[in-house]
Amino acid sequence: MGGGRWRRVLSGVWRMLAVWAVSTLTMLVLAGALPDFRLQSESDESATQIAVTAALGAGAFGLLSSLVWPLLVRALLLVPALVLGLLVFFLNGSLLLLALRLNPSGQGAAAPETAVVVAAVMSAVASATGGALAVRDDDAYRRRLYRLADRRRGHADGRMGPAGPGTLFLQLDGVGHDVLEAAAEKGLMPTVAAWLGLAPPPASAGVARPRPTHRLTPWRTDWSSQTGASQLGILHGTNHDVPAFRWYEKDTREVMVCNRPSSAAELQRRAVDRTGDGGLLTVDGASRGNLFSGGAEQLALVLSMAARRGRRNRSRAGYFAYFSDPANAVRTAMSFVADVLREIGQSTRARMAEQRPRVKRGGLYPFIRAFATVVERDVVVAAVIGDMLAGRAAIYADLVAYDEVAHHSGPHSRDAAKILERLDRSLALIAQVAEHAPRAYRIVLLSDHGQSPGETFLGRYGLTLGDLVRAGCGLAVPRRAQRTHSGAEARAAVRAALRIPVEEGVEEHRPTRRSEPITLASGNLGLVSFPDVSHRMSREEIDARHPALLSTLANHPGVGFVLVRSEEHGGVVLGAHGAEIPIDDLSDEHPGPLADFGPGAADAVRRTHGFPHTADIMVNSSYDPADGEVLAFEEQIGSHGGLGGCQSRPFLMSPLALSEPVAQDEPLTGAEHIHRVLTRWLREADGPQVPVAQLEHSEGARGTARPATNRPAPATQQDPAGA
Repeated sequence: MGGGRWRRVLSGVWRMLAVWAVSTLTMLVLAGALPDFRLQSESDESATQIAVTAALGAGAFGLLSSLVWPLLVRALLLVPALVLGLLVFFLNGSLLLLALRLNPSGQGAAAPETAVVVAAVMSAVASATGGALAVRDDDAYRRRLYRLADRRRGHADGRMGPAGPGTLFLQLDGVGHDVLEAAAEKGLMPTVAAWLGLAPPPASAGVARPRPTHRLTPWRTDWSSQTGASQLGILHGTNHDVPAFRWYEKDTREVMVCNRPSSAAELQRRAVDRTGDGGLLTVDGASRGNLFSGGAEQLALVLSMAARRGRRNRSRAGYFAYFSDPANAVRTAMSFVADVLREIGQSTRARMAEQRPRVKRGGLYPFIRAFATVVERDVVVAAVIGDMLAGRAAIYADLVAYDEVAHHSGPHSRDAAKILERLDRSLALIAQVAEHAPRAYRIVLLSDHGQSPGETFLGRYGLTLGDLVRAGCGLAVPRRAQRTHSGAEARAAVRAALRIPVEEGVEEHRPTRRSEPITLASGNLGLVSFPDVSHRMSREEIDARHPALLSTLANHPGVGFVLVRSEEHGGVVLGAHGAEIPIDDLSDEHPGPLADFGPGAADAVRRTHGFPHTADIMVNSSYDPADGEVLAFEEQIGSHGGLGGCQSRPFLMSPLALSEPVAQDEPLTGAEHIHRVLTRWLREADGPQVPVAQLEHSEGARGTARPATNRPAPATQQDPAGA
C-alpha cells in the first residue's frame, strides 16, 4: 500500500475518531443538562464508567445511523414527502433509544421525547464536526462529494466517459428579469453579481469590477405566463394548447391543472406526439424538481412521472439519495421547523403592521412554504451535485422557493428578498462542486416567468371573478358580494343591460342550471366555459344566451380586456366603453384594448385564440403601467399567469462561452424559442446531443435506439471553457 493511500486511510480514521469523541462529549453534556436523560444507574457510579457508557452509546448510535437509517428511508419512500420530513425526528430518537438498549453497560436511559432532542443535537454536531474536518482537507472534501454521486454513477456502467463540457440549466422559478437584476446590484445575490461582473456594493474606488462570465437577457413569455406552459415549451419544444394554468376541456369534460400529476403526464404525452422529440434532456440528461421530464432517464421529483412504477423512476426516489444520510435528514428537518416558525413570525408581523395588500397565510401554508424553501431545495441541490459528479451531459433543475414565497408575501417583499439570498448560496455551492466534476460545466440560469404585484380582485372589489360572471349571467350572487359596492354595481349593470327595473329581483331571469358556467382562475387570467355546449361558443351565441355577460365583464374596472370567438371576425377583443377590435386587426401599432400590456401582447393573444381548448371567454385583469400592478383572480398578492407587468418578463443568464441567445435587437419571445436556444447550446458543447442521422450511423452496429428529433443542425463550435 502506497504512502498516499496510507495517509488517506489514517486521515479517514482520524476523522471518524474525532466525530466519535465529539459525539461522546455531546452525550455527556446533554446527560448533565436534561433531567430525563441519564448515563448511569440509580446508584452512583464513577466518572470513568459514565464516560465508557457515553462512548459506547455514541458509537452504537453512529453505527445504527449508518446501517439502519438508509433502510428506514427506503421503506418510507411511499410516505408523502411532507410527512417524511416530520418523521425524521421520531426515527432518529428511536435509533438512540435502541442504541442505549444495546449498550453493553446497560446504564443508559431516556424518555422518548428527550431521546428525540438528544438524537437531533448529536446528529447535527457530528455532521458539523465531520464537515469542518473535511473542509480542511481538499482531498477528503473531494472524496466526500464523490461519495454523494456513487449511487448515480453506479447506474452508468457501460456508458462512455464525458466528452466536452456539460450544461446545467438552473431554473429560479418566478424570478423576473428586473428582480434578479436589482438583487444582484443590491448585493443580495453576490454569486450572480460576480457572474455578471458587478462590483459588490457599496462600490468603492479601490474595488475592481470582476470580469463577467455571463450575460443577462430578458425574454417574453406567452400569454399564459406560468410554469406549466413555460416549462413544457422549454423542455419539450412546444406548449401548444396550454391556454392557462388550469382550464376546462369540453371533449373530455375534465379540468386540466398543470401541477396535477395526471394532467402533467397527459401534457407531456401531447407535446412528445406533436414534436416527435423526446425532449431537451433525451440523451444523458437529468430532470430534477420539474413538472416534466424533458425526456431524461435520470429523474427526481418530476411531477409528470409521479405515478410511474419502478424503483428508478418513482417521483420520490430522489428523496432516498438525500435522506439516506441521517445528518442530512436532521439538518433539513431542523431547517424545516425553523422556516415554519419564520413564516409564522413574518405573517404575524405583517398582520400586526396591517400591511396592504395582504392575504391569509395560516393553516397548512407555513408547512407548504417550508417544504418548497427547504426540503425541495435541499433535495434538488443534492441531486444536481450528484449529477455533476457523475458527469451528466445535460441537467435541468427547478428551484421553486422564491415563487412560493412571493405569491403570499409579494415579489418585492423583504421575505422574498431573504429567499433570493438563500438561493444565491445554493448557486455558490453548486459552482464550487462543479470544480470537482469530471467534466467542465456551463451553468445557465433562467426563469420560467416573473411575478407582478397587486391586490387581489376579491380584495379590491369584494367579489370573485366567478361572482361577476354569475351576475352577468343573471344568476344568484353570494350575499358577501351583494353587500359590497362592487357587487351592487355588477347587479345594477346586469339589470340595465336586461332593461329590468332596479327594484326587481334577478331571480325572474335566472337561467336553467345546466347553463351555469365554469369559471377558473390562473393568476390574473380568468377562463369562463359553458360545459353544456360541446364547442367553443361564439360572441353571438353568448349574447343570445346571456345578453349582459360580455358587457359586464368588459366594462368592469378590474378587467383589462376580454377575448371571445366571433362568427363574423373569427375572434374579437373587447374592452371598456364598447371597444371591440377584430383579433386580426390587432398589432403593436394598433393595440386597441391591449395598449397597456406592451409589445407582443397582440401576437400572444392571437396565438392563444388558435388553441383547441381555449375557453369560451378569456378574461385578463386590468394592469396599471404606472405601478406595475395587476389584480389576481386568486388569493395572491404576487401573481402570474396572464399579461401585465413583470410576470411576462423572465430572464435567461448564459455563459459568455456560449453563443448569443438571439441577434442584437431581435426579441426572445416564447418558451418554444427558449427551447431552440438551449438545444443549440447543447450542440455547441460538443456533447451527445447530435443529429439523429449521425447517431444512427455511428451506433447502428451496436443497435442502440435513439429517439427521433427535429432539432436544427449544429451551430459553430465554441470555446469549451466552462462557466
